Amino acid sequence: MTTTQPTTAPPRGRPAPRGTRAVAVLAVALLVALVLRSTVVQTFSIPSDSMSPTLEPGQRVLVWRVGAQDVHRGDVVVFDGSGTFVDAPPAPRGPARLGAALGAVLGFHPGESDFVKRVVGLPGERITCCDAQGRLTVDGQPLEEPHVHPGDAPSDVRFDIEVPPGRLWVMGDHRSQSVDSRSHLGSPGGGTIALEDVVGRVVAVSWPLPDLGAVGREEEQ
Repeated sequence: MTTTQPTTAPPRGRPAPRGTRAVAVLAVALLVALVLRSTVVQTFSIPSDSMSPTLEPGQRVLVWRVGAQDVHRGDVVVFDGSGTFVDAPPAPRGPARLGAALGAVLGFHPGESDFVKRVVGLPGERITCCDAQGRLTVDGQPLEEPHVHPGDAPSDVRFDIEVPPGRLWVMGDHRSQSVDSRSHLGSPGGGTIALEDVVGRVVAVSWPLPDLGAVGREEEQ
């Protein structure tokens, strides 16, 4: 007579501790964030009216990542102002680093080092304020700026600077409300920012829906 031995189920592995699962989820999220950051589009939120009327506070914009060779005068760019416009913050660590990466992808900014301004001066150019008609000049030629906020002068601050190699002179469209290159003439770089700190070019407003639309490139003068 044959007896059947009871079948014993293979032991199941213990579920991963909650902390381990959380770390795994964050690791995957960070990987996704890093992949997205290495592709072509990011989103950023507009915190102030320094770029009005082109961009308004509360709008969310799409930013096309560009290389240094693809930055032109008139482009509206997002850049990291650490070390030039603001003191360099300490690098986030651990979960804070993961949160910062995710926030950058989603358009939330845990720090205050990201700025959006318009490129006015390119490497090697001499930017001066102002000529007899109150216009900015580039290498002695007057600059037409239809984007400047109605009622604002091109600049109430006088300056005369030659943009160093590999750097940019940037200004907000709402000149009377913008803290930009003019406000950092005594900072490293004389108020200019490094091309390598440019995150990308603003190409569209994506939110709110009534403001949806492209942010075009101006013809370079």
